[in-house]
Amino acid sequence: MSEAVAEKVVCVTGAAGFIASWLVKLLLLRGYTVKATLRNPDDPTKIEHLLALEGAKERLHLFKADLLEEGSFDSIVEGCEGVFHTASPVLLEVANPKVELIDPAVNGTLNVLRSCTKVPSIRRVVVTSSIVATIFNGKTLTPDVIVDETWFSDPAFSLVCSFKDSSRGGCLKFAKENGIDLVTMNPGFVIGPFLQPTINLTMEIILNLINGGAQTFPSSTYRWVDVRDVANAHVQAFEISSASGRYCLVERVTYCSEAIKILQELYPALHLPQKNADDEPPMPTYQISKEKVKSLAIDFIPLEVSLKDTMENLKEKNFIKL
Repeated sequence: MSEAVAEKVVCVTGAAGFIASWLVKLLLLRGYTVKATLRNPDDPTKIEHLLALEGAKERLHLFKADLLEEGSFDSIVEGCEGVFHTASPVLLEVANPKVELIDPAVNGTLNVLRSCTKVPSIRRVVVTSSIVATIFNGKTLTPDVIVDETWFSDPAFSLVCSFKDSSRGGCLKFAKENGIDLVTMNPGFVIGPFLQPTINLTMEIILNLINGGAQTFPSSTYRWVDVRDVANAHVQAFEISSASGRYCLVERVTYCSEAIKILQELYPALHLPQKNADDEPPMPTYQISKEKVKSLAIDFIPLEVSLKDTMENLKEKNFIKL
């Protein structure tokens, strides 16, 4: 799929997002013509960073599209050879989960796939899911456990992720029934430099650790991965003909305390929380396999580098002072 790249046209949904912005950047650098969809292409905060990308003037085209409007993507994906469906709400707290989270993710994904069935030129669809779709299946997570692409989370834990990423139903079933070559990407907690001018959810969590003034840190386990690796994996999953199924994208699983230790070593002057919020000792961590993703030629950026680049990016955009 990588030959004659200059003549290839692809679509990226939700193009203003953290992962999608990097995906658009990499695709343009590789010579693709990119049809990028946004909810509001007239909002400068959503488009200016995209229009500034190398190659954007010649090969980036912005379109307004609504995930909940059936047929909204029909004309946009026409003529494309690949579709990258990244658009999906990422929210920690919602007043109405069905309206704000489930409907846009579930029905929106189906609407995009329905549009793809009408375009014979589309060779492959790459969907962004989450590592959450793999790890919560009732098995005990201990240091000797290795989570891989054969794991599927219980739908009761995350309906949205299970729909996007379950072989027993949802979009994979729809793709098989309609002859769509679909590959699913399962990134963990995505960090790294961001191209968009506004803070996304993961950056907000990092900022809260740094600027929140908290005396304690959560006992949470984080599944870290760099946004540049995630975007690159999406491109590779489209270009490499043998790519198939699901891919876990996690560089390292650590406690929050380990990330704080790395940040403190990088920036000794930072006032970071030093005490665990829970009196109980944390549960053991586990491992996430990197075996399958090696076939995409992904050599993960180390967590230490990702955290440093995240911090320097936040400083550059005046969100923090170091």
